[in-house]
Amino acid sequence: MSESTSATFQKSSAAKAQWQLLNSFGPYLLLWYAMVRAVAISYWLMLPIAILAAGFLARIFIIFHDCGHSSFFNSKRANNVTGAIAGLLNLTPYVHWRWQHALHHGSSGNLDKRGAGDIWTLTVREFREASCGKRLAYRLARNPLVLFLIAPLYVFVIHHRFSSSAASPRERRSVRRTNLALLAALLVMGSLIGVKSFLEIQLTVTALAGAVGLWLFYVQHQFEGAYWERSPDWDYTRAALQGSSFYKLPRVLQWFTGNIGYHHIHHLSPRIPNYFLQQCHESQPRFLEVRPVTLLTSMKSLNFRLWDEQRRMYVGYRRSTTAQ
Repeated sequence: MSESTSATFQKSSAAKAQWQLLNSFGPYLLLWYAMVRAVAISYWLMLPIAILAAGFLARIFIIFHDCGHSSFFNSKRANNVTGAIAGLLNLTPYVHWRWQHALHHGSSGNLDKRGAGDIWTLTVREFREASCGKRLAYRLARNPLVLFLIAPLYVFVIHHRFSSSAASPRERRSVRRTNLALLAALLVMGSLIGVKSFLEIQLTVTALAGAVGLWLFYVQHQFEGAYWERSPDWDYTRAALQGSSFYKLPRVLQWFTGNIGYHHIHHLSPRIPNYFLQQCHESQPRFLEVRPVTLLTSMKSLNFRLWDEQRRMYVGYRRSTTAQ
């Protein structure tokens, strides 16, 4: 990316950021009020509203994500305050997540540095040489029903309640403070609308928004033509442009997902806020050459199970029975 492009698109816009806060948090809070009224009558009356609310929560997560990259606002304090609030709504400790996500950006596409905030991916050789127990665990982890139905609740409700053993004291405090804030929210909302009603709403919206988020993350790095290399051959720019997809979504879905479909641009320059990603993509011919993944073609990703180092492509489990 040229210096002129960086200078143009890595600058935050207070007006755009404030407008996103208004059109994301505002509707979400109104939908929460509507869900509270609806769930008092019937869970099934609340569910359609929860589906729409999940779309706004996914959008709020993108704001949270930008704050973690210090790109949403120019102000560090504004990023941290907004990120912490958005993190609470997504049941995610902001400082701890920010640290882990930075590890992901520094290792994405590197076969020797897997495990930092990515989808569990084994090579054909690794799967073939794995124990029966590890193979079973891997199959379960990559099963779409587990990955997109069970995993979202596990990640946001359970996994984020604990800090990594490698986390610093600051990150650990972030987890504890988030947990205390969520407990306080449970007690307050439980006293106002009842614990059962609160959990019905929160867990439903979290599960739906989490499924969207995990699907996006999956498609952004598990797609036809993806990039994986061992450390000696790993290249940051190639990992960004070839290892992160351009997920071309219909306009309304692009809006709800905060332009994160332009993931190749995001990985190339994480300091570009979501509201400038499309403009950056359209600013240089080499970005326009990136082959997009569409809603239809992204369905192929559901069949990807293992990375074949020899063929440099994702394959299914049958490939593991042949020599690599």
